[in-house]
Amino acid sequence: MKKFSKVDSVAMKCGIIIFLVVLLIIPINMITDLVAERQSSRKHVIQEISHKWGQSQTIIGPILSIPYIRSNKPYSNSVTEYAHFLPESLNIDSNLLPEKRSRNLHETVVYKSISTITGEFKFPDISGLGINLMNLDLKNAIISLGITDSKGISETIEFEANQQKLQFRPGLSNSDVLSSGVHTPLTIEKDKDIKFSIKSVIRGSEFIHFVPIGKETNVKINSSWSSPSFEGSFLPSQRKISDKGFEANWKVLNLNRNYPQKWLGKQFNIATSSFGVRLFIEANIYQQTTRSVKYAFLFILLTFTAFFFCEILYKRQIHPIQYLLIGLSIVIFYTLLLSLSEYISFDIAYWVSTTAIVGIITLYASAILKSKQMALAICTVLSHLYGFLFVLLQLEDMALLLGSFGLFLALAASMYLSKDVDWYKLSDHIKPPIDPTQNDVSTEDESKK
Repeated sequence: MKKFSKVDSVAMKCGIIIFLVVLLIIPINMITDLVAERQSSRKHVIQEISHKWGQSQTIIGPILSIPYIRSNKPYSNSVTEYAHFLPESLNIDSNLLPEKRSRNLHETVVYKSISTITGEFKFPDISGLGINLMNLDLKNAIISLGITDSKGISETIEFEANQQKLQFRPGLSNSDVLSSGVHTPLTIEKDKDIKFSIKSVIRGSEFIHFVPIGKETNVKINSSWSSPSFEGSFLPSQRKISDKGFEANWKVLNLNRNYPQKWLGKQFNIATSSFGVRLFIEANIYQQTTRSVKYAFLFILLTFTAFFFCEILYKRQIHPIQYLLIGLSIVIFYTLLLSLSEYISFDIAYWVSTTAIVGIITLYASAILKSKQMALAICTVLSHLYGFLFVLLQLEDMALLLGSFGLFLALAASMYLSKDVDWYKLSDHIKPPIDPTQNDVSTEDESKK
């Protein structure tokens, strides 16, 4: 029997294992940086495609702005400012035509929005604004339509007011309400309402938002995209999602917002009430890989614990270098997962990587422990660990609950396996891995003696 030396003592072995676990944090952090670098590269590609095609769009309008004369008493000079009026009713019907664009392994989604906007402006009511109707310049009124990225306008915007066709001009006449978009002059006839219709084809990327500026706003969005993410200040009142696409409807009243139907100058930031839909690309591989790397420290610790119990329960010796090689193989799992998931689906990449790493560790365990039974036990432990991690990645909302429960089970198993271990007598004997060939030779030698 080979007696324990100081290096082979249980306390020393535990210290070495803990040191190796801490040491392996360095390559784990390097993998985390690698994932962040790949994700940053993806964002750069998305920004480049969006810049050329059209950025994420927020459509605001139309808004009626009327110039008025404000006198500065006791001075004689006067200033021209704008009174802004929102429509009485606003109806938006938008059809999104999505397209996937990819470059250098990275994929994003762009769209073309074919929208029809209809509604009605009441003749401007200036009561409560503190201005005189005589000071309003009704002949030089402005209709403005806010568009986040004007590069996305792919066709001429058709605009009709009281069945009169008007032409939008680039830019805005003032920046009181909107920061970018188009405008057109409009002459308002006294005591006459304005019924309008706007037809547009606008390109954008990732998401499209609308702002509920009507006293009653009704928005309908439909698309062939099957994985929408509804976002913003308001969720749809009705929605249908299937493999063929989605359809969503919103109804928003002016009472649901924190700004009125009319005001003077720069008073409100109405874009904060926007809502809409994001064309979500499911299973972002970098987010899922980052989440899986967060469990790397725990996986290494649990795997080392399994091998340590093999030493304790079956009286085998495992060298620190062998522990280090096992830990590095677990670290390599994440590089395999990241690289494979850029070419194939994340789920398939996960199980291919799992099979490769569990397989190589199992074969290595069989070689160093000289026992197929113990190697099979290690394989079972690792298979359950990676299977459990896969479930955690799928159930994001319940990850904390399931993770806590899993740690509890791991601790309970460790306590059960060690309940009969006499830790004070472990320093007596631990055998090195048994080689059956050497055992046969030693037996023959003893019989000869």
